Amino acid sequence: MKNITLSVDEETYRRARIAAAERNTTVSALVRDYLRTFARPADIDADPTAALFAALDCAQGFRAADRMTREEAHAR
Repeated sequence: MKNITLSVDEETYRRARIAAAERNTTVSALVRDYLRTFARPADIDADPTAALFAALDCAQGFRAADRMTREEAHAR
C-alpha cells in the first residue's frame, strides 16, 4: 500500500474528523474509500444500492433532526 501526503486547511480537517467519527472510521479510511471510488474504471457496472449509499455518505449537512415540521412543509 502506498502512502500519500496532502494538505488541507484546519476547518476542512476538523470537519473530516467529525465526519469520520460519526461513521466510526478514520479520515484516512474516508480518503481511501473516496479515491477508490474516484479511480474505479468506468466500464465496471456498480451495484445501484452501493452507489446510493455512497451518494448518501457524501451528502453533507443532512440530519433527520433538521427536517421540516408538518406546518412548514405545507405552508404556502
